[in-house]
Amino acid sequence: MADSAVGSIIFTLVALLSISLLVLLLIRFYLPLRSTPGYLLFPVFLGLALPCSIILLVPIDLASAEPDSSRGIWLPERAVLVAWRITYWLTFLLTWWLLPLLGEYVDSGFRDLKSRILYSLRNNARYQLIVLGTGIAGLVYYILQNGFNISSIKGMIMALAYAYGLLLAIGLMGHGLVALPRRLFRTARPSGKLRSLQTQAPKTKDNMEEAVEQLEELENTVIQLKQRKSGTGRVLQEWIDELADTTATPVPRNGAAAAIGAAGAKIPAVITESYLAELTRKLKRAKHKEARFVDEWNNICRQAQDAQTVLDSASSKSLDFGSGRETFMDRLSFITPTMRYQLYANVMPGARVAISACLALASIMVIWSEIVRSFAPQVSLINLTVVHHPNSDEGKVGLAGQVIAAAWLLYMDACALYAMTDMKVWGNRALVKRQTYAESACWYSLQVAKLTVPLSYNFITMLRADVYKETSFYKFLGQLINLTPLGKGFSAFFPIFLLLPVLATAFNLYGKAKNIFGFGILEDETEGNPSGFGTGGWREGKALIERELQSRSAGGAAVGLLARGGSLDLERQAGGTSTPPERARAQREALSSGHTQEANRQFNSITNQEEPADDRARHFYQDFFERVGNTFDSVDRPEWVRSLGSGVSAPKWMQRDQGNEGSSGPASTLSRWFGGSGAGDGRLRI
Repeated sequence: MADSAVGSIIFTLVALLSISLLVLLLIRFYLPLRSTPGYLLFPVFLGLALPCSIILLVPIDLASAEPDSSRGIWLPERAVLVAWRITYWLTFLLTWWLLPLLGEYVDSGFRDLKSRILYSLRNNARYQLIVLGTGIAGLVYYILQNGFNISSIKGMIMALAYAYGLLLAIGLMGHGLVALPRRLFRTARPSGKLRSLQTQAPKTKDNMEEAVEQLEELENTVIQLKQRKSGTGRVLQEWIDELADTTATPVPRNGAAAAIGAAGAKIPAVITESYLAELTRKLKRAKHKEARFVDEWNNICRQAQDAQTVLDSASSKSLDFGSGRETFMDRLSFITPTMRYQLYANVMPGARVAISACLALASIMVIWSEIVRSFAPQVSLINLTVVHHPNSDEGKVGLAGQVIAAAWLLYMDACALYAMTDMKVWGNRALVKRQTYAESACWYSLQVAKLTVPLSYNFITMLRADVYKETSFYKFLGQLINLTPLGKGFSAFFPIFLLLPVLATAFNLYGKAKNIFGFGILEDETEGNPSGFGTGGWREGKALIERELQSRSAGGAAVGLLARGGSLDLERQAGGTSTPPERARAQREALSSGHTQEANRQFNSITNQEEPADDRARHFYQDFFERVGNTFDSVDRPEWVRSLGSGVSAPKWMQRDQGNEGSSGPASTLSRWFGGSGAGDGRLRI
């Protein structure tokens, strides 16, 4: 038997190395490996690699309960148990202690090591007190239930951590099971994708301009602070000089904007270390926010341009994105423009529709299995797809079942992680290509580590009891969770609450809550205002994107496009600062410069606005009354309002003469009185 496990051991080692390599490539996509400090890179790597390894470890554990070399990849029971202990406790340590402390440490604005550690401990004190209070309450409950037993306190801690993780995992996964297939289906066709991007554009544009303005105000504060540094100590003067070196000179603004910017720079009379640390932290966060929304805006413009190019090539059946686009598909020399059109217009949309249909079916199967797992596990669809040999003595889960189990775990985790990016409740945290903020990287890796173990245990309990109770995972974690009636009932019946986020997402209850309470958790860009410029609808987004692309083509450079030469992580230099962001200065100068006349003309034509011959001939009240009139004209009045007064006939003196042609009624009569189109000579009729 030991010899037959050699092949499985080799496969497991190769798979773990492959997972580690993929995790490194993922981190490299969001963080520059060379400039990221090791104390940040290693915990983030563990926070991602350990959960990914669980997707491999769970199928191996299912086959290792009754090992047979002819049925899948299996390992000795002792090796699987040790792997679970190492994986679980390392994940537990990263989730509850190391990554929260590290996130606050890298977010601190202090320069020296001691101050940053104290800042991190102080900010995590509230979080740790909540955890400690929950643990004490659970300990009291456990002692009252089972008596005092030191060896079993570990089980209580693991059960509480599992309950908290499952609470978050079920909510996120329930949203992702609906949102992910629906998003793929709605953006499958180029037209649907373009409409979705146009709907996102107004809010993203506003967020980008707001982020740029906030960063300008902070940099203006730094410039004023440098002018007043003479009265401070030498250490604080060096600190101020470092901040000034890492900021760009704000673009001068005229009028009220300059007055507001000057008034916003509130510098205290006595400059302290705490004030400089807070200013440094705000500056780092502002740079991350600017990079985040500038990157989002550039992606929206680029994808919208590509989608529009695909739609415009429908008549010629030949697609060419131009020389500025460099992707893997464009580097293939054998793909002709005609083949490229068929690929982007027909093949890829059809594939996305098929994938969305398959994912929707998989979501239905997961929801059904969650509902029936507690009272009828034999009809669980996940159980039927994984356990192919239910009555066999040589192993109930084979290689095919292991592959399907890994696919199920991957899909459930992907839905939960997609929901994290779709739900707008995480503040300023975001993943930005090559420019992710260090605190955001710690937070996202923490959430991945926190969600994976509860989802994995929830997955195996959707199988037959005689299958999952023989696994090392259940013997290590499940028995401790089921140690008390509270933990057993929570694990058995709580996943049914998956229906709540599923129904809320399917029927857009989040949007209804936003209309009622004035705030929302999610932002469904496809259900925005279908028309109406100036209200955040797709028409305004179309105008903004067209104007941006026109200005880029006229100026020869991308407005707002950041260079990819470095990271915004301000930990690269001593003292928590980074190199001067010339790209930010270029961005703000581009935003502050006026667009070309052609761009303005096209913007006005898209928004159905008349371009005046002379701007000086128009006054503010003309634009105001035009907007008011357009507002009332575009209102969709109810039928009873439109029919109001239709039964009342006008007197003879208000009606038009019978011999005249055209429209009749009070409106046309009044129009003829005051020189309207109905009056022949345009004179006032008395």
